[in-house]
Amino acid sequence: MSKFEPARPFVGIEDFDEVSAKQWKQQIQYDLKGADYNETLVWQSPEGVDVKPFYHQDDFTEDFQPIPGQPESWKIAQKIFIDDEKIANKIALDAINRGAESIIFTADEDFDIKSVFKDFPFEKASIYFKLTFLSEVFYTKLIKFFSNKNATVYYNLDLIGNLARTGNWFHNMKRDHEILDTILPKHSSENILSVDTTLYQNAGANIVQQLAYALSHANEYLNHIASEAKQSLSLTFHLAVGPNYFFEIAKIRALRKLYATLAKEYGFNETCHIIATPSERNKTLYDYNVNLLRSTTECMSSVLGGADTICNLPYDAIYHKNNEFGERISRNQLLILKHESYFDTVSNPADGTYYIESLTDELAEKALQLFKDIEKNGGFLQQLKEETIQNKIKESADKEQALFDTGKLKLLGTNYHPNKNDRMKDDLELFPFVKKNPVKTIIPPIVERRISEITEQERLKQES
Repeated sequence: MSKFEPARPFVGIEDFDEVSAKQWKQQIQYDLKGADYNETLVWQSPEGVDVKPFYHQDDFTEDFQPIPGQPESWKIAQKIFIDDEKIANKIALDAINRGAESIIFTADEDFDIKSVFKDFPFEKASIYFKLTFLSEVFYTKLIKFFSNKNATVYYNLDLIGNLARTGNWFHNMKRDHEILDTILPKHSSENILSVDTTLYQNAGANIVQQLAYALSHANEYLNHIASEAKQSLSLTFHLAVGPNYFFEIAKIRALRKLYATLAKEYGFNETCHIIATPSERNKTLYDYNVNLLRSTTECMSSVLGGADTICNLPYDAIYHKNNEFGERISRNQLLILKHESYFDTVSNPADGTYYIESLTDELAEKALQLFKDIEKNGGFLQQLKEETIQNKIKESADKEQALFDTGKLKLLGTNYHPNKNDRMKDDLELFPFVKKNPVKTIIPPIVERRISEITEQERLKQES
């Protein structure tokens, strides 16, 4: 008998009979041996989405439509705070040499523009600003400086975002809008406006709320802007990405679909620009290295969801001042995803996946319903003034906090397998908890709060 067996014929997928969704469900119910299918295998998310154990082509009556504005590739960003202009310049140039493709500059006051951008490779790295002040003179100088540079710049002016975060306008409502109305018409082709939704996620809003508030927030600007500026208007969204991996992928895709629908109603560019960063809400003080795992999966969701630019959160950001090691590690996480894990090889890899397509549609539909309800009741600004938005976010945050407090929501190293010998009291360079601000405000601000704060405060008190 020969020890060599004859070659077996190749079996391809076409040799198998198609299995319908009904057949799959029948087989599952048989294997459950009498247990209830819905009670056993279907679970409901905080957004009210029923998540099934499998998804099938039969669930869709129409062909999948491409998500509008999905980028061909994504960029790695690093955030730099401008305190000393020369130091900020040095850090930016070093970051670009080490792989950063975008720089997000933050500042609390105006700065010397030429010093910050000395020898800056404008053609190599895009520039984002996130300024906590509003000055017509400074924005005009900033825009003029870049007018003869081969630079891609996003100025990210967000009046409503500042109101929601601080409880106050930059100056007052009238003055803020005067500055906006002066800057925008002159530079409508620039990337002036942004909608910062990171606040909503970090304060505890669920995904449907985040999407609806982002859309309603944007709608306030679109209603305000003169029609002649809308044709060339480009809007940037800042998103915080949480730990629910597939839901977060769907969230980014749903935002693009929703914004395209809104923009179409106004008759202008349906594409938005999205910057994503990991959420702070689930980051922990104890066993802080787990933050690396959390931020990695959140960056993965950002890539697969279709963010244009991703700025990672350093693992020690909640308790350490900006430092070279933390920034380098956070940048390297993105470099590994891009160049070693090949997360930039395929554009729109989530397209056509039954589960994600279903989540995208359902989240978008629920968010659109909430958006319509907000607009019916006066719009986003009105509901901020009435404290409706703040109260709804608090309700969602309280539900999530209760899950953490009872152990149903687990944070490794904090309420799940904590290391009792872990000590952090002597390592705190920053105050990692909510700070009480005695400043008088015209509305209650939306407050960002990490889930593990109370637990961590108790542990710090017990450290010997």
